[in-house]
Amino acid sequence: MKKESVEKMWTNYLETLGEKPNNTNRTYESWYFCDNKQDADELAELVFNGTKKATASLYLYYSSENEELPKVGDLSIITNWEGEAKCIIRTSNIDIVPFKNVTEEFAATEGEGDKSLEYWKRCHKDYFSREIKELGKEFNEDILVVCEKFEVVYK
Repeated sequence: MKKESVEKMWTNYLETLGEKPNNTNRTYESWYFCDNKQDADELAELVFNGTKKATASLYLYYSSENEELPKVGDLSIITNWEGEAKCIIRTSNIDIVPFKNVTEEFAATEGEGDKSLEYWKRCHKDYFSREIKELGKEFNEDILVVCEKFEVVYK
């Protein structure tokens, strides 16, 4: 069940476009970052403040769960861990690359920690290792990563 704040944010966003929930073709997903409260809340705040403009996920997750990959133009309502809406983002770019080929530029765009590639690799290796273990696999540097850039369109 979606939080009331998610539905309210979606309705308010559509009103800025001259639309209403019952007369739009637009759709959205609502979600939070990471797998724990501290990170989810911190990352949502980084997006809200304009520091975080990208995110990364495992390609394997999408294929194993039969989930659609994100696409340019997708809208997402970012929430905190409790599911309270923080802002709406629109996907602006998608690249799928091996973990070892993620760039310094992308790491900086993710806006986490000191924004270095070293920090990004350390944190994401830990996170991806936990995530991939649930799929019965082991992390390696060749694992494909979905590198998604986005822009905040409403807060």
